[in-house]
Amino acid sequence: MNIMDGLGVAVRESPLKSGFADYLLYVDAPVIGVVEAKPEGHTLRGVAIQSSKYTLDLPDQVPYHRKPLPFAYESTGAVTQFTNSLEPD
Repeated sequence: MNIMDGLGVAVRESPLKSGFADYLLYVDAPVIGVVEAKPEGHTLRGVAIQSSKYTLDLPDQVPYHRKPLPFAYESTGAVTQFTNSLEPD
C-alpha cells in the first residue's frame, strides 16, 4: 500500500490497536478520518460511538493528522452520518 499514491487515499480493512476500521482516510499522507460501513438497511444508531473509538485507536506506526482524528463517517451506502471534531457545531 502506498499512502502517497494520491492526495487522498482510502485504505480498506485497516488494522487498529483493537481490531479493524472499515476505511482509514489519508490526505497528503497522514490519516485524517475513519469510515465505519454497515450494510444497507442497518440502523446507524450507536455506530458513531464505534467510529469515535477508532479515531483514537491508531497503531503507533500510522502517521496521523491529530488525535482524535478530526473526521468520522458512518454509512450504509444509502445513509451517511458525518462528525467533524474541528467544527463540532
